Amino acid sequence: MQGTAASRREGRVRLRNLKTLLGIFLGIMIVVGFAGAIHAANVFFSQAIYTRDAEETARRIGRDLQQHLDTHGPRGEAPLVSFSGGDLRLSIDGAGDDARRPSAAAPPIAPEPATVTRENAVAAFMANLDRNELVGTVAVVWSGAHAAPLSSADVVPRVPREKIDRLAPRIDALLRTLAAGQPRAVDVPTTLFGRMSDTTLLAVPILAGGTVAGVLILSYDQETTGLFLSEVVQIGVGILMAMIFAAVALAALFVWMRFRDRLKASKTIQFLAHHDALTGLPNRTVFSTKLNEALRLASARASNIAVMLIDVDKFKDINDTYGHAVGDLFLQVIADRLSNVYNGHLVARLSGDEFAVLIARDIDRRAVTQLASAMIAATRTPTNIDGKDIPISLSIGVAQASEAAWRASRLLHCADLALYRAKHSGRSTYVWYTPDMDAEAQKRKLLEGDLRKALAQDELRLLYQPQFSLRDLELTGYEALLRWEHPEHGTISPTVFIPIAEEAGLIEEIGAWVLEHACLEASRWRDASLTVAVNLSPAQFRPGRTEERVANALKASGLSPDRLEVEITESLLIADTDAVVKTLTQIRHMGVSIAMDDFGTGYSSLSYLSRFPFDTIKIDRSFVASVGKNPTTDAIIASIVGLGRSLEVTITAEGVEDEMQVALLRAAGCDKVQGFLFGRPMDLSNLAATDAVALSQKARRDQLALTTSLGTLPQLPFLPQSGPAACDGAAADGAAPLAQADDGARAGVGRDDRQRRAAGAV
Repeated sequence: MQGTAASRREGRVRLRNLKTLLGIFLGIMIVVGFAGAIHAANVFFSQAIYTRDAEETARRIGRDLQQHLDTHGPRGEAPLVSFSGGDLRLSIDGAGDDARRPSAAAPPIAPEPATVTRENAVAAFMANLDRNELVGTVAVVWSGAHAAPLSSADVVPRVPREKIDRLAPRIDALLRTLAAGQPRAVDVPTTLFGRMSDTTLLAVPILAGGTVAGVLILSYDQETTGLFLSEVVQIGVGILMAMIFAAVALAALFVWMRFRDRLKASKTIQFLAHHDALTGLPNRTVFSTKLNEALRLASARASNIAVMLIDVDKFKDINDTYGHAVGDLFLQVIADRLSNVYNGHLVARLSGDEFAVLIARDIDRRAVTQLASAMIAATRTPTNIDGKDIPISLSIGVAQASEAAWRASRLLHCADLALYRAKHSGRSTYVWYTPDMDAEAQKRKLLEGDLRKALAQDELRLLYQPQFSLRDLELTGYEALLRWEHPEHGTISPTVFIPIAEEAGLIEEIGAWVLEHACLEASRWRDASLTVAVNLSPAQFRPGRTEERVANALKASGLSPDRLEVEITESLLIADTDAVVKTLTQIRHMGVSIAMDDFGTGYSSLSYLSRFPFDTIKIDRSFVASVGKNPTTDAIIASIVGLGRSLEVTITAEGVEDEMQVALLRAAGCDKVQGFLFGRPMDLSNLAATDAVALSQKARRDQLALTTSLGTLPQLPFLPQSGPAACDGAAADGAAPLAQADDGARAGVGRDDRQRRAAGAV
């Protein structure tokens, strides 16, 4: 559908461009037609002017000839009339002026010999004409005694025979005109451009007693005759044509500039319609079209194709840490490396940080695997942007058409399943699709539906892990942990359903439920001094809404704000430091305590401590697990405790599981602890059961106190002894395997902070 729509858009653009070109062509043709009409009119009128002038000249010469013959012909004896050039001034103004006569002062023509004939009289007249600069004699044609029509074969030439032969067709045409009864005939030659192509010919009949005794063929030079009118017309037409063509040229220039801009815009639109603007790679539309074509060809040829879906790991963190400008450059670097590794294959950008590769050539599974391995190897070299080395991590899902049927949607779905497995297998790796992934995806889909029902049917519940003071081992509060009691599958770990909730968009609703129920249940505890800690994950944290939800939960439950502690992780601050700090400040002004969880695992915790005054710092369980075993870990714990003392904040250690850790943490100066050694997560909704658990925990604490007082536990050799602290421990529920947790569940499993802390789940 997308390809069809793009084709229709491309067709409409081409049609618009064609219409524009046709419009320009039609405009040019109109101008050319108009210019041609003007030129044709000019040629027509010029021809009419020359023809009229030639006819008038022929009439005057014929009149003078007849007068000459009447006076000096065979019956006359007077001298021949002088015929000067002045009498034949060929001016359009003098045409038809009978006042012009042979000059009386002109020298007389010498008398004819003894016998004057018509031929002699005509010869004398022609000799007189030859002295004129405009009119010359070409030939004379005598009718003679035969009855055949006059033709050029009967001429008596007065010019070289070659010229007569060249003019023969024109002479014949003149003779035919006279034979048709015309008193005279003229031949004004013209060309397509209105210029004189040859000399004008005049045919003047020689009359004898009312009959045509012969014809004078004369040449008439019209080079200057009527030239002033023709040139005026031509100059005017030339100026008009120049103005028209200048206007057309300017209009064409403006049209072309607009057309050029539209053409560039059209090319840009076409490029953007088929390519990603940031990386220049083909987009999803092109990839889908090429994939369908490749599948049809592969099916027809019984060959094989493969598809790779590639996702950039933790790209959001890069954007949040370095800014979107660096993130854009980072994507361009990745696009370049993909194009280099998959040279010859189609590489496309499908979305923000997701790319795809189409391997349309029929290559085996081993070759495809080598390409994926080469891409992973290409990411081992970090990219340097603005002097900062940024590591590259890609997760790749691979599927072949032979394994995933021959539908594009199915093939992409299989590659997406493989990509999901790659991202949950440690990232920076590639995974081939296997059929068992469909069952896993179906299971996740079913769990998503069940999770929606669980929210509606109140199947979620909260467990609470106790926190104790290392000063006197007294209970100071609890950390709320989320559990899902599935009616068929029993207790489901947060590490399973929290990622599903995030993908399904349910994490905010679950986080609000945890906050409301934790405050409500804490308000019902018999001991009003105990605090409750609730985790806020980056997935559920929304500046502007989170503080409102905290205020609503406190108001609805009636819980005192000083009994509520909100725990956040460093990744939340990375996302949008200014907005998060502003929200946390507002929450703190309500009287609620703020704790930084998993302190020491990030790389910029100290910078955040300087921007926001936390009330509690929680030492991550990874440090507690190796305390006393690794000098580096001991030094880190000592540094954290010293930092807490200087900032006057409470230091809480999570994941405490044996007496050795208690003694070493006390020696280091830690304030609070929590972990399986002091109590597993418990359900506090049943007050009677809670009292029994509390008595058991008290006995255990008394035993720990007695053991510590005997001094049998070792101390950290490099730490000075400090007084016992008065602070609680953080959630230590992730230190033991899932099988060690109460009712088959424990409070926090897995190393992924996003999964462990989302919506107060762990």
